[in-house]
Amino acid sequence: MNLFDLTGKVALITGGAHSIGFALGVGLAQAGATVCFNCSSEASRERGLKAYAEAGVEVHGYVADVTNEEAVKAMIAQIEEEVGVVDILVNNAGVIKRIPMTDMSVEDFTKVIDVDLIAPFICSKAVIPGMIAKGHGKIINICSMMSELGRETVSAYAAAKGGLKMLTRNICSEFGGANIQCNGIGPGYIATQQTAPLREPQADGSRHPFDQFIIGKTPAGRWGTTDDLVGPAVFLASDASNFVNGHILYVDGGILAYIGKQP
Repeated sequence: MNLFDLTGKVALITGGAHSIGFALGVGLAQAGATVCFNCSSEASRERGLKAYAEAGVEVHGYVADVTNEEAVKAMIAQIEEEVGVVDILVNNAGVIKRIPMTDMSVEDFTKVIDVDLIAPFICSKAVIPGMIAKGHGKIINICSMMSELGRETVSAYAAAKGGLKMLTRNICSEFGGANIQCNGIGPGYIATQQTAPLREPQADGSRHPFDQFIIGKTPAGRWGTTDDLVGPAVFLASDASNFVNGHILYVDGGILAYIGKQP
């Protein structure tokens, strides 16, 4: 199935040193891509390089603040010089602040918007000229179920991810004629180190209340794994999706299709 072969492609994953970004980096590399990952500190870069090496994957790591346009421009120029023009951009870097809206400061709200929405704009803007010159490109924005639904305490995150959904559609609209496909992946609830405390059994052996809530809302009856996101990412990065543009692929075990079990 050569449609899914990424050999010869250069992929850049922001926030790619750990968790979802790391899994996507390993997956794209195993599909043949030359992977570059971005992170926010040298310590994170070193940890990322070690983790990829342990996974048997050779990658290139770069430190840059993705909310800083000049820093991103410099990073892209360095990647183009050292590795090649970026064929695949995965806008994965993100942050969430769970604060009730009336308690949230404008500074905290703005920080979430900057990382989750402004940064994908900056990074996409930086790689699109190279993609146009090369005649093709793939941009994958890591959206969220909060691109569609609201929930208590995540006003900034939902606003940013809703905006990222529409940025995805607009990049499609503006650059589809240049053979650039921009799509999104909307993960459901994914089992990561950050969510581990929410999945630990209680003292009496019962599920954590939030774990019960998620399992009850998910037709698949389980949390997702980072590996569940790899296939969709490879598809959206590959020639198999050359006529797929402006879509958000929700990888959520069916949550968004399900009203919930009748009491």
